[in-house]
Amino acid sequence: MGRYHYVFPRWTNLLLPGAIFMAMVAPLYVVYVVAYGFSPMTTDVGYAPDQVIEYSHKLHAGELGIDCRYCHNTVEYSAKASIPPTQTCMNCHTQIHKDSPKLEALRQSYEKGTPVTWTRVHDLPGYAYFNHSAHVNRGVSCVSCHGRVDRMDVVQQMQPLSMGWCLDCHRNPTENLRDPSEVTNLGWSFKGTEQELVDYHDFWQDHNNINPSQDCSTCHR
Repeated sequence: MGRYHYVFPRWTNLLLPGAIFMAMVAPLYVVYVVAYGFSPMTTDVGYAPDQVIEYSHKLHAGELGIDCRYCHNTVEYSAKASIPPTQTCMNCHTQIHKDSPKLEALRQSYEKGTPVTWTRVHDLPGYAYFNHSAHVNRGVSCVSCHGRVDRMDVVQQMQPLSMGWCLDCHRNPTENLRDPSEVTNLGWSFKGTEQELVDYHDFWQDHNNINPSQDCSTCHR
């Protein structure tokens, strides 16, 4: 009886059933990753990290009424809202509570010329582009994304900041619009009838020619 000569090793016989198995499992894996791993249920709503300095937005923005733009002073002019440098804090704290032990890290930063190591709360992934100035100058308030920070001793993430959440607003931005002069007035509310409110939102959408893009390249550049 003659001998058989195999072109491929015998273990290659397993490739076909292996490929069939992977073809069956891969879609399930993709569905799991997309539907669960990237859903708003697994984003960072409620994230409220401890900071090196116990800074209270409730005190500063709420009780003292400091405008958001005093600290986040690039929000109207650039993509990033900016984290305030130490000098901004020391404009007040060279005179106010200047010896408080709670501000030791601030004083060290000022004396050494090194930044305070704040922990970012709202941190979009690097592949997502967001421009603060494009939103606040068109009447989208800080509240829409960040919530009532003027009531927070410790800032926490209030919205999922997911792709679906952003697209929902781009598809129907009207309810998030107001007079751009009121975007940092976190306690603002409309005084009027329901129909007047609808007309108000419609006016600012038309006035500022707001028709947000839903193209992928808008956020993924």
